[in-house]
Amino acid sequence: MFDWQMIAIDESATVREALTVLDQQAMQIVLVVDEHQQLKGTVTDGDIRRGLLRGETLDSLITSVANKSPTVGYESETEIVWRQHIKRRSLRHLPILNDNKQIVALYYHKTQSTPRRNNPVVLMLGGLGMRLRPLTETIPKPMLPVGNQPILETIVKHIADQGFTEFYFCINYLGDKIRQYFGDGKQWGIHITYIEETKPLGTAGALSLLPEPAKSVDEPLIVMNGDLLTKVDFRSLLEFHQEHKNTVTTCVREYSHQVPYGVIEMEGPYINQLVEKPIYRYFVNAGIYCLSPGALGRIPDNAFFDMPTLVDDVIADGQNSGGFPLTEYWMDIGHIPDYEQAQADYEVYFK
Repeated sequence: MFDWQMIAIDESATVREALTVLDQQAMQIVLVVDEHQQLKGTVTDGDIRRGLLRGETLDSLITSVANKSPTVGYESETEIVWRQHIKRRSLRHLPILNDNKQIVALYYHKTQSTPRRNNPVVLMLGGLGMRLRPLTETIPKPMLPVGNQPILETIVKHIADQGFTEFYFCINYLGDKIRQYFGDGKQWGIHITYIEETKPLGTAGALSLLPEPAKSVDEPLIVMNGDLLTKVDFRSLLEFHQEHKNTVTTCVREYSHQVPYGVIEMEGPYINQLVEKPIYRYFVNAGIYCLSPGALGRIPDNAFFDMPTLVDDVIADGQNSGGFPLTEYWMDIGHIPDYEQAQADYEVYFK
């Protein structure tokens, strides 16, 4: 059994602190305990996502998103009973308590294999990388090294580990270097089909060039920019997309901005309120999408078309367009400081 203390946090901790534990320990659960080691709740990435959607923030107390009545097992029970708890409730983890309600162990179900998924994965790799010059003068941005391998290789390995095998690489600028490195993808246990853009097509236009096998698959597509480092659980993204019957689901990330001045709200010549250095929080586009097959028919053939336009069209037609809050590590490598930060983060999140 796993050393539960590695994933335990105090009930006074924040959502942000819980996310750090989820990322670093990769056990998909955090245990919330009090000073006497009594279990006060459990937290998964799904709990945090639901909390963010209803208005909680990364600085909220972890108790605001925790499951305060989790299923538990007891030290006096046998492992057979623990397995029954897990099976009946489709759980991954079972906290084990003693007679004083103190946690003494974490029992968890070990997945034997990762099921293969037929969902096409489309990676947008054709950008010029102008904001990363001079690094990208001879190397396409997705091929810049982070850690001991290109950014794109880290992306591919992470997605392939979750059972996805059908990849479509949309290439343009220095695309031959990507093709030479990855070939048909066999080395990574995947199959790669290359789509060459002869002109800039925006963040969605290249989807019109997908070959028929990808368009005819009756499964949602994953679409992702090729300059992101992330630990996102794509299986959870698909579950969210299908649960909410979305046509398009956009991954979103919380972004906060503190105004360095006192903000005054006025009505005519009168001040209604003065807020000193307020913090405003937003959800921002994280560059990862899940599309139902029907969404592809909205994209014009071989023409410039951006994802925000697709989202707007879906909303205008009254179809569901969802936002999936990312709780995992995510970094958009758009500028030199981002690239430098990614180098430091790699040792923490991807080794």
